[in-house]
Amino acid sequence: MATKIRLQRHGKKGKPFYHVVVADSRAPRDGKFIDRIGSYNPNTNPATIVLDFEKALDWVNKGAQPTDTARTILSAKGVLYKKHLQGGVKKGAFDDAKAEELFAKWSEGNDAKIEGKKSGLAQTKEEAKKSALAAEAKKNADKAAAVAAKNAPVAEAPAEEAEAPASEETEG
Repeated sequence: MATKIRLQRHGKKGKPFYHVVVADSRAPRDGKFIDRIGSYNPNTNPATIVLDFEKALDWVNKGAQPTDTARTILSAKGVLYKKHLQGGVKKGAFDDAKAEELFAKWSEGNDAKIEGKKSGLAQTKEEAKKSALAAEAKKNADKAAAVAAKNAPVAEAPAEEAEAPASEETEG
């Protein structure tokens, strides 16, 4: 039986949520499956991926073929890299300790990249909030100045202008 690792769609219209499942390749997309190995929520930024690493690695080693999106998810979590390293151990390119060291190094870099994206998004959101607050404060100050100018007494200035032309006419 040919097995596939693929996504099973759940959620409502416009708000998809996916289960990562292992299913017979002939089964319908949201139909019968063999094993559920995780979930994927693209609605969050960055996307939330929950994956049972050991189950996923076991199914990949058994020959389950991931679809394109599932391959991206497995790659992001390191399942495919771990399989690659296990292949190197089998061929004698390096030992288990070296493989674990390489995977730990990759995992740290991947975690740092994800945290960097999260902090960058939080910082951008904070800057947008500050700029919106500053723009609102400026708008309120302009509005207050306009109201103050409208309510200020303006009677003295026109009286001086009216006296000046009258005095010039009498001199001539």
